[in-house]
Amino acid sequence: MLRIGILGLQGSVIEHTVMLKRLEDVKPVQVKTADDLDVIDGLILPGGESTTIGRLITDYKLKDRIIERARAGMPVWGTCAGMILLAKHIINDDNVHLGLMNIHVRRNAYGSQLDSFKTVMLIPAVAEYPIPLVFIRAPYVEKADDGVEVLAELDGKIIAVRQGHLLATSFHPELTDDLSFHRYFADIVAKSTV
Repeated sequence: MLRIGILGLQGSVIEHTVMLKRLEDVKPVQVKTADDLDVIDGLILPGGESTTIGRLITDYKLKDRIIERARAGMPVWGTCAGMILLAKHIINDDNVHLGLMNIHVRRNAYGSQLDSFKTVMLIPAVAEYPIPLVFIRAPYVEKADDGVEVLAELDGKIIAVRQGHLLATSFHPELTDDLSFHRYFADIVAKSTV
């Protein structure tokens, strides 16, 4: 049984929990303390407010432990705000949070809440069929550096990337009924040796 944690401080925690419960052999675990990080096989950083989550992971003394576990090979997936948390470079913000992925991210790149949208796209690495994508005040990757595989682009903007055991998406798979991305991440976790 894979124990996949969801950072439980702010954002779409319940939605990711519901999706993981639908997968076979996966137990979702809400992560709120450094000790919680010791009992999981992988971690999801949910969508929400990146500045708030960034502050909370420091306040709750989770930041250094997340970095340590991720550098030791624990798979981590950031959705929307989670992508910003993972980035080594944030173009329109001086605050770098975890700094784990070799990506340059633009915050709120698609505009305000009013500019949120849905689309459908084929992402061959993830599913054999087109999957729904939900963008809410979404970031995107302006530049992917060495070691980063671009999984998807929309209108010339990079919206999904993978760097070994690290995964980041601009969009919110947890706000759809489609399990493809959660299954894809669970597969990364299953193949991880941590």
